[in-house]
Amino acid sequence: MGSVVKIAACHCSPVYLDASATTQKALSLIDKAADASAALVCFPEVYIPGFPIFAAVFAPVDQTGSALYTRYVQQSIYADGSEIASLRDKARERGIAVSIGFSERSRRSIGCAWNSNIVISETGMVLAHHRKLAPTYWEKLVWAPGDGAGLVVNETARAGRVGALICGENTNPLARFAMMAQAEQVHVACFPPAWPTKRQAGYANRTANAVRGAAHSFEAKCFTVVVAAHYDEETKRIVAGDNEDARKCLDNATQAATQFFGPDGIQFGDERVDEEGIAYADCDLGMCLNGKQLHDVVGGYQVSGALLCL
Repeated sequence: MGSVVKIAACHCSPVYLDASATTQKALSLIDKAADASAALVCFPEVYIPGFPIFAAVFAPVDQTGSALYTRYVQQSIYADGSEIASLRDKARERGIAVSIGFSERSRRSIGCAWNSNIVISETGMVLAHHRKLAPTYWEKLVWAPGDGAGLVVNETARAGRVGALICGENTNPLARFAMMAQAEQVHVACFPPAWPTKRQAGYANRTANAVRGAAHSFEAKCFTVVVAAHYDEETKRIVAGDNEDARKCLDNATQAATQFFGPDGIQFGDERVDEEGIAYADCDLGMCLNGKQLHDVVGGYQVSGALLCL
């Protein structure tokens, strides 16, 4: 494995609530990233079948028995289903590692779903299957809590040691430390296209996600890929329908950015915000080791801190 690797981040919209079409789009994006010589291609949070933003803009009583919730669960996919199998085949065919978020269905309950992320190796092997530890805020109306089984970092053939956390988990110190303590070199932080929290003002996605990405990179001395979906008009149309209040709320929710941060916490490489497409960055993995001499919170610096507390 060379020291400098190219990483791709897909700042792209899904074909909202269409798992099959979104999977086909993902396969095409993997091809594009491989053609650009990327070693790892990253997709946003629950890219398949898209983010359940309807849970933010409609009250729970309006969602009970709603067509959007029903359609969302029906378009969620199985971790051992055909969609993931096709992604694994494509990763093996193109020799590229893949990190992708998906809404995962349960084979034990027709209504249970998880916010999940899977990391696939260049040989098509599943390296990590992670279910979001705790759904955030209104996400609890859609997803069940996950567990810590997927908090693992794995060696890839070309992209170094890769780990991934989902959205708010990148604010969780213990979850982040679990990844740092496994010698993480590339951290995938996947996010939704927007995060409605108020009707009149949008959540500052770019700032909030940049703070988290830079902080993790600086503390872990790793590269962080902040990858968010593109917030397209079709998603808003499907979610809001003819409800003007819902549409205003969606319009006030600002577009999240896709960005890269180095082990020094400094942003570099491409950035995507309003324009859909693939962002790229060339990452010198040697910088991860160099930074440890200054500040290694899971090595000598952690031991020193522990002794000071005694």
